[in-house]
Amino acid sequence: MVALIASAGGLEALSRVLAPLPADLPAALLVALHQDPAHNSMLAAILARRTALEVRVAVDGAALQAGLVLVVPPGHHLLVASPERVAFIATGGLPPPRPSADLLLATLAVTCGPRALAVILTGTGHDGQAGVRAVVHRGGAVFAQDESSSAFFAMPAAAIATGQVSRVLALDDIAAAITTHITPT
Repeated sequence: MVALIASAGGLEALSRVLAPLPADLPAALLVALHQDPAHNSMLAAILARRTALEVRVAVDGAALQAGLVLVVPPGHHLLVASPERVAFIATGGLPPPRPSADLLLATLAVTCGPRALAVILTGTGHDGQAGVRAVVHRGGAVFAQDESSSAFFAMPAAAIATGQVSRVLALDDIAAAITTHITPT
């Protein structure tokens, strides 16, 4: 199970991570990009044109499947309800950032343990910092985008500052690292 987390500059970063991944990737992927809940999003449609993976907008109760990318829609926080399904809660009009990386990663950690991989990409703020700790505490792994390839380094820097990030990578090296991490040897 791979969670890709991004904020400012995230569309480009997500595109460059997903583009080289094979359609038969043996993992489900979750994409959380901070978005204004008052606007419709074209994120899933844009990403679907840029990757061989199947991309869908997540819905409450959606199944997690290998080779499937579920994109969190605006106005919802995504929770990993079980190793097989996701669930939604409404974001409301106030912070935390929407969708919340911390909520997503904490539930991913609890349900998937060592099968969890969190990837913190470009963005502002520190969303994901608590979730990174949860993922590692439950035996999962965390990658972060490096400063030189980040449009905005605050989110990756906050993750790195936890001391829990196992790899800090240039944006164009992340897809290969994901594939190597999840592919059985």
